[in-house]
Formats: sequence, C-alpha cells, structure tokens
Amino acid sequence: MSKYLFLYRGPATPMDQFTPEQSAGQLQAWAAWMERLGPAVADAGAPFGARDAVAGDGTPGTPSDQNGYSIVEAEDLAAARALTDKHPFLSGGDSWFSVEIFELVPM
Repeated sequence: MSKYLFLYRGPATPMDQFTPEQSAGQLQAWAAWMERLGPAVADAGAPFGARDAVAGDGTPGTPSDQNGYSIVEAEDLAAARALTDKHPFLSGGDSWFSVEIFELVPM
C-alpha cells in the first residue's frame, strides 16, 4: 500500500465568503466523500490560506492556484485515481478544478 497526495487546484471561493447554507452544503459534500473513502483516508488534509512564492534567484514568484490537500492510501496510482470518484471539487463537470495525484515515496 502506498500513500498518495491529492493536491486540489482551481479557483476556489474562500470559505468565509460562503453563506451559511453554502458552507453547510460544502461540509456535507466533503463528509460524504470522506465517509465513502473510509480507511483509505490517511490524512483528511486542509485548505490552504495565505500564499507566496520565491523563484530560484530569490525574487518573488507567482504562487499557484493550489487550494488544499488530502492524503490517501491505495494499492497503486490507478486505485488512487479511482478514489477521486464523486470528489466534491470534481462534481461540477466544468473542468475548473482538478485533483493532481502524487505518490509519496519513502526516503
């Protein structure tokens, strides 16, 4: 079993800008997805807040639009990819969001 990092990318609305109803809907969608994954969830993760970037020469860079992460356990990359089924960020069908998947390789 390997661990995989899910990086969430896209133009997410900050949680503090949701109405209480929207916030409740988001939390319900996340809870349903996490419950579906069950023990495959190694770390539920968290959203990202303030961000910055530094280029190789020390000058300011442009931060990406990564919005958060989760870590899951799966047999292989294909199995990890299958865990994104019904992911709340991917349910809109509009391609605004993506989930980038990286295997975490032991050092």
